[in-house]
Amino acid sequence: MITPATFALAVDGGVCTITLDRPDRLNALTFEVYQELAETFERLDGFDEVRAVVITGRGRGFCSGGDQVDIIQRLLGRSTPELLAFTRATGRLIEAIRRCRRPVVAAVNGVAVGAGAVIACASDLRIAAAGAKFGFIFPQVGLSGADMGVTYLLPRIVGLGHASELLFFGDVIDAATALRMGLVNRVEDTPEAAVATAQAWAQRLARGPAFAHAMTKQMLESEHTMALGEAIEAEAQAQALCMQHPDFAEARAAHAAKRPPRFAGAPAPEGDA
Repeated sequence: MITPATFALAVDGGVCTITLDRPDRLNALTFEVYQELAETFERLDGFDEVRAVVITGRGRGFCSGGDQVDIIQRLLGRSTPELLAFTRATGRLIEAIRRCRRPVVAAVNGVAVGAGAVIACASDLRIAAAGAKFGFIFPQVGLSGADMGVTYLLPRIVGLGHASELLFFGDVIDAATALRMGLVNRVEDTPEAAVATAQAWAQRLARGPAFAHAMTKQMLESEHTMALGEAIEAEAQAQALCMQHPDFAEARAAHAAKRPPRFAGAPAPEGDA
């Protein structure tokens, strides 16, 4: 399994938990963290024991974006090719999260701004603590609101109107506002409860049909630019493939036997020997 140097990673019961681990910097990202996170998400599909992913942060922050000293200060005065190499490297992380066929649940335990907010958007599901804050703060530092693919992701989550408001103004919003806008799926009272709910959701996904979940994520991603007829045809082909997978027959057998299905590679249900 992967052993990262810049963050914590653990696998249990089919769930890979990634914990950003720079609590004294609100888990701000460095060049090294960006690279290792991207490489990790690019490799996760190669591990059959990983069926769902949780990403969270240690301490008071989920992720406060790029580190002011390690990244922001070092970007000033760089040439255009050097800056383009950096912005492409940050986008690589978001693309890796979206391309990963495992469902990704973000447990937003605290502040999520800049790149941290985009990482949350790139996740498939978002659980926030009541004290969490979200901000796409790029305009506050003189940058375009369009960064790391967020103008692709955010309108799909909250709609064009809310996305425009967040990306033009760069305001920081609380968890209740994020829930009202549809940016998060659920708000829990405490960071611990948010992580626990994210883990519970990931464990439920891990016990489910991994092949079908991967197909669902692929369809959600690829159908965005399709016409309706193209989308229907893509889903017809995807569903036909799923019908050939052993999980489809297992679900039918489990229904007939009045028992929970045991999908291929899934961890045993709690209480099973």
